[in-house]
Parts: sequence; structure tokens; C-alpha cells
Amino acid sequence: MKLCEYRKSLTKPLRQSTLCLIVREGQILLAMKKRGFGQGRWNGVGGKLKRDESIKEAAIREAQEEIGITPLSLKKVATLHFLFPEVPPENDWNQEVMVYLVDRWEGQPIESEEMAPKWFNIAEIPFESMWSDDIHWLPKVLGGTFIEAAFMFDRDQKLLEFEFLEGLGLS
Repeated sequence: MKLCEYRKSLTKPLRQSTLCLIVREGQILLAMKKRGFGQGRWNGVGGKLKRDESIKEAAIREAQEEIGITPLSLKKVATLHFLFPEVPPENDWNQEVMVYLVDRWEGQPIESEEMAPKWFNIAEIPFESMWSDDIHWLPKVLGGTFIEAAFMFDRDQKLLEFEFLEGLGLS
């Protein structure tokens, strides 16, 4: 199934999630996922919303839980749809992720049971150890472009297809 066909076939809204990209002069803080979905990959910090929680509240809570910092600035830089048509819907892998750049925070990044943070020079981002979609959108976001995109993966989390979107009605 093609990406555009699958997107049109969805009958319920995508699960809402967050992703924070912590940045400082010429560097990005990524965290190695130690367990669960995405284990063994470098990524930003974030996750699912809890009941009655706003997307920004979730982004702040996830950063606190995963690496011990409290974001003070959240600049929305992307909306990404991650789609897994070969995975049963009850697994709830399909998601819409709001991505934020964070350049001010309280606390020092620390390792948790779930994530091990590490600073990387932006010119040396370890794309080979990240989700395969990241190389397509992350450099654009770090370069100042707002991104709206959809990425379709197979059951083994291999990127099959992607498209950049417009007009998702974002604020």
C-alpha cells in the first residue's frame, strides 16, 4: 500500500506524541533509548501524552522523566506522522509527533532507566544509529525550516516511503 492511500484509509486520529530536540551552540543532545519502542537508537526525548495533558505539558514531563531536565523554551519546529500499516492497530505504533527545539532548560542531563543522553556536534549526528527517517527531516529543522512530513515503515521498522506535507492546520 502506498503512503497516501494508507493515510486516507485511517479511521481514527493518530496517537499524539512529543519529541524535544535539546540544542546549544553547534550541538544537539540525543539520548540512546535503552528499552521499549526504538531501543538501541539515538533520538530526542519525548513520548505519549497522558490523559488530560497538553502536548507541551507532555514534552516537559517526558524531558524531566527521561533525562532530568525541565525545558524552559519550546519552539515547535515539525509535525511528523509515523505510520506502520503492517503492524496491528492495537499496537498503537501510528502516531503524530510534535517536535520542539529547546535551547533553554533547567537542570543537567542525566541518564535514566530509559535514556542515556550524549551531546553531539551537529555536523556529526550519528544518523546510522537513529531512525532512518531522521536524516530526511532533522537537518532541515536544525537549519531553521518548519517541517510537516509523513513516514511509512514496515513491521521491522524499515522506512518504506515518505512525503513532505502542507496544510495540516497546525498552529
